[in-house]
Amino acid sequence: MMFNSILCRYHEIATKGNNRIMFERCLVDNIHCLFKKAGFDYPVRRVRGRIWIEKKDGALFDAEELMNISEVLQRTFGIESFSPAIKLEPSMDVLEAKVKELAPVVFEEFFQKYSNVTFRVRARRSNKQFPLCSKDIEIRLADALTSVVDEDRLTVNLDEAMVTFGCEVRDEFALLFLNETKGPGGLPVGSNEGAVALFSGGIDSPVACYMTMKRGCPVDFVAFHSNPYTPQETTDKIKRIADHMNLFQRGGKLFLCNLVEFQKRVRDYCTPKYRTILYRRGMLRIAEKIANKYHRIALLTGDSVGQVASQTLQNMRTIDAATPMLVLRPLVGMDKMETIRIAEKIGTFALSNVQVPDSCTVFSPSQAATTSDIATIEAEEALIPDYEAILTEIAESAEKI
Repeated sequence: MMFNSILCRYHEIATKGNNRIMFERCLVDNIHCLFKKAGFDYPVRRVRGRIWIEKKDGALFDAEELMNISEVLQRTFGIESFSPAIKLEPSMDVLEAKVKELAPVVFEEFFQKYSNVTFRVRARRSNKQFPLCSKDIEIRLADALTSVVDEDRLTVNLDEAMVTFGCEVRDEFALLFLNETKGPGGLPVGSNEGAVALFSGGIDSPVACYMTMKRGCPVDFVAFHSNPYTPQETTDKIKRIADHMNLFQRGGKLFLCNLVEFQKRVRDYCTPKYRTILYRRGMLRIAEKIANKYHRIALLTGDSVGQVASQTLQNMRTIDAATPMLVLRPLVGMDKMETIRIAEKIGTFALSNVQVPDSCTVFSPSQAATTSDIATIEAEEALIPDYEAILTEIAESAEKI
């Protein structure tokens, strides 16, 4: 099939009232940016509830171009669905002629596999001066379709059709398209305030970043290593996953922090069973310093209640008390299999599943505390020499990528 446009639809943005134009502009800017990152540049236009993409000269897209565009749009938050389309003159005669031209080609492939094929026609008319209403357009196009295809092998199914012929009639042009491809939905990244993720090489934190980006929040990444106790493979893995997550946004910054000097002090001065809690509180404070420097207003973790010892409700409360900054936990009520399914869908599971050591395993206690109270942990922190100074030094010496 030969198409000269791609029609993009959004859903949640349409509910934004007077702020809608800001969300639309943000979405258009994001499509432009993600296209350029992928190595191509097409005009992206916005008109009354729709966004469409076409070449500068109006030429047809080839199959490889459509595949590349589809990959990008499936990563672009704010897009509910999209369809390759044919941009035509807004004339009923032109639309019917094009349907008659396309229908035999489209249905022939299905007739080779199925004795009966379900179909539907969907029309949307935003041009109120057009002589036919949406329902009448659907009837006319369905009649045109069945006039050139074996009607005995067709069945109308308005809910789950194998083939959909869609049409949108606007003032300046009409778009004729076939089936829709789902986008990620949500809100365009940048339409909300930003967050800093405590980012590891595990399965959970990339999924937490994905879900936060879906709500319009750009995400920067703070990752911790314990060189020389963790190998170079640890940070290499983190970089690969961060690069992948930046396919979903314009480009978050990655900060690599060496936690080892802080961990040594926790090991030397504090009760062993509290080490993981103390590490996590220190990490939050380091991430908070970086977030404040780069004007991010929230921190983000991949925690899920009860998943590990540090993620009991009591320990999460104790850890959160380390910072006044908002801590987001989008996975808080999810089980591991739910998280894995999202990781597989977004392409991070295979990257995360490579086994390398991480910072939290360095000097880890044989038995971690599953309960804690804030006063006890603060007393433990008071035993650490130059506590605040070492955290500030780690934040300021972070490698920024």
